[in-house]
Amino acid sequence: MAEKEIVSKILKYLKSQPKCFCWKEHGGMYGTTGIPDIICCYRGNFVAFEVKTEKGRLTKLQSVALEKIKEAGGKAYKVTSLDEVRAILKNLEECEWM
Repeated sequence: MAEKEIVSKILKYLKSQPKCFCWKEHGGMYGTTGIPDIICCYRGNFVAFEVKTEKGRLTKLQSVALEKIKEAGGKAYKVTSLDEVRAILKNLEECEWM
């Protein structure tokens, strides 16, 4: 499955969830390099997802961005499927962070 398709499925799911606001971050000339593909406010908490295919790898800038988000108290993940996102959100709901 192409990365674009994975992003689309994840966004569709996130947008169906209560207390969730999300968007696809578009790179390019006017964007910030390395910013995760999907930015999300989920139940009042900052969560970011960098979407890759099974064989995809993070760039150095993407790795740095994910770490900076974590250092700032947000949650940031590299994901390869909707199932991973569902599992992450379920885990977040069950921990004290939520």
